[in-house]
Amino acid sequence: MEDEIRPLQKRLPFGLNFERHAPEAVELAGHKIRKGSKVRVLAPRGSTTQGDRRLWQVDAMRGDVADISLLDSSEGESRTLQSDDLILVAEFRDWIYPGLRPDGTVERGGDKPFHTVINGENFHVLEQLTFTHERAVDAIYIDPPYNTGARDWKYNNDYVESDDLYRHSKWLAFMERRLKLAKRLLNPDDSVLIVTIDEKEHLRLGLLLEQTFPEARIQVISTQINPQGISSGAGDFSRVNEFIFFVTLGDAELTKWSRSMIDNDKEASDVSKDQTVRWADFARYGGNAGRRNSPGAFFPIFVDIESETIHSVGDAIDWGVDPATVPVPQGTRAVWPPQRPDGSDGRWRTVAESCRELIAKGYIKVGPYNRRSGRHSFGYLQGGAVAMIESGEIRVVGRDEKGAVVVEYGAGVKRATPKTIWTLSSHDASRWGANLLQQIIPGRRFPFPKSLFAVEDALRFYVQAKPNATIVDFFSGSGTTAHAVMRLNKQDGGRRVSISVTNNEVGADEQTKLRKEGLRPGDPEWERWGICDYITKPRIRAAITGQTPDGKPIKGEYKFVDEFPMADGFEENAAFFTLTYESPWRVSTDRAFSAIAPMLWLRAGSRGRRIDDLSKGWAVAEAYGVIKDLDLSTDFIAALKLEEDVRVAFIVTDDEGRYQQIANEIPGIETVRLYEDYLRNCESNGDF
Repeated sequence: MEDEIRPLQKRLPFGLNFERHAPEAVELAGHKIRKGSKVRVLAPRGSTTQGDRRLWQVDAMRGDVADISLLDSSEGESRTLQSDDLILVAEFRDWIYPGLRPDGTVERGGDKPFHTVINGENFHVLEQLTFTHERAVDAIYIDPPYNTGARDWKYNNDYVESDDLYRHSKWLAFMERRLKLAKRLLNPDDSVLIVTIDEKEHLRLGLLLEQTFPEARIQVISTQINPQGISSGAGDFSRVNEFIFFVTLGDAELTKWSRSMIDNDKEASDVSKDQTVRWADFARYGGNAGRRNSPGAFFPIFVDIESETIHSVGDAIDWGVDPATVPVPQGTRAVWPPQRPDGSDGRWRTVAESCRELIAKGYIKVGPYNRRSGRHSFGYLQGGAVAMIESGEIRVVGRDEKGAVVVEYGAGVKRATPKTIWTLSSHDASRWGANLLQQIIPGRRFPFPKSLFAVEDALRFYVQAKPNATIVDFFSGSGTTAHAVMRLNKQDGGRRVSISVTNNEVGADEQTKLRKEGLRPGDPEWERWGICDYITKPRIRAAITGQTPDGKPIKGEYKFVDEFPMADGFEENAAFFTLTYESPWRVSTDRAFSAIAPMLWLRAGSRGRRIDDLSKGWAVAEAYGVIKDLDLSTDFIAALKLEEDVRVAFIVTDDEGRYQQIANEIPGIETVRLYEDYLRNCESNGDF
């Protein structure tokens, strides 16, 4: 057996190797501790240490006192402590039963759906979203930790330092767990994942994306975000760029825009103002341009010598036939495909019959006679241009003296093909990220926010043609993605919605200061300085209302694609939530409906009234309905039929037969059984 095993041990699988089994857990400040909970013991107030890093289990609760015992210990150590001295811990292999606690709204969008912001550990929120949005998301945009070693992210509640030997392994395990859940959210038939990263991890990220999304098409963009540059050290290049991975699934394809994304490119200006239509060369060049690749495309075009118009088109000739022996109509010259650099015969773009059809429509035009080469060149309109003529986007305004059509783009129609290097000044993260954030929420700092316009441009390529798209950002930080989606909606009247996920982590330096003041995670005075409460929610609220957190009009104007005062705000709605951790027993016995209710509203499209009360046995809102008293199903079904845009009906029952009976009476509407479907979804997670 040793002889057989030894060669196998020497083999390494292709691709990334990292510690997938490395445990990951998160401390959940402010969440309720129950019997059976996993906890850690907090450091004494006033201490700057982290406290006991071991995991304990709660054996009993007596009011505010908890009896705890050490997990995975043969010594049987136990303690009795105040619950305030404990913090709830969730390991990522554990099943969780998520709920949502409403934290307010801002409403200026009438009947438009709500953007949502969820304060919670993003891995657990992603698990929750697999119940509300599985296979339903059009785009995910994330700006994950760059793993610079500068205490910019945590693994197992500890900052990952630059000297950590397992730094890259931890980052890969951290990302893979979340990307696998993100994949479940994306519509496999038409969606995109957009990930930004810098040089520290972009090579490993590329391999990880290939392994996680083997069926996807992946492109990477280099984008200039800091024209001034940052040098890592003496003798290094000054870095001005980072990278964007575009992972496209199914039929997803980019929608061309009016910019090429390169500032010094001839298309850098708004090409939509240019009405010139490009005519392609009718001769084939490059690879597969030889006669052998398409024998039917080797034929003569006869040009009238005097008028330089196309007289007729000959037929393709057989191999071995000398072109010089082909009869030439009187008064014309024969033009054959140009020879290739190696002296072999070339070919035209189409076969002879297709060429005749193009000429009849005026879609091929003749260039002047070149005495040096003894031939004419030909331009033609390619399939895309022809399709745009048929759709009316390109107008035929006449014909030239040689019979070819004269064409021009309609106003605002022309689009540029975006390049894989972006150098737009609007993507400067300092000017349009950090400085812009200061205009919106003055005095509040957030490290390295993205340029609002950079996020807007990246999303535009894939959601411009989807006015009802759902966009998720589970590293939402300062809320730039939600802000960008609002701008896209304003530009075309769209009803796109964003789901922004962030925790309420307090910065490393601020934590030390707060600990010295005797504060601990979970204290209101601690939590108010967290990312979600101090940055994300205020930024989104300010963007919509046009007012800073102090109630003053935001100074300045939005630039580039559309320019208007920031104080105008947006006609949008937003709802804020905090992730909660529920007991499966309370859920299954219908004692946790208030926590599950926002998830039902999210699944129904986050629009209209939210059903928070079932005291009458059932309720129906604009987008969905919920029934728990099945004896009232007749009234419930009648109410559903009165609503034109109901999307889903939730039926609370343990009886599969009665569920099916009612579901069969509700045609054309998705039905979901509560709480069976919810619990089953929760227990299908936790395998990461």
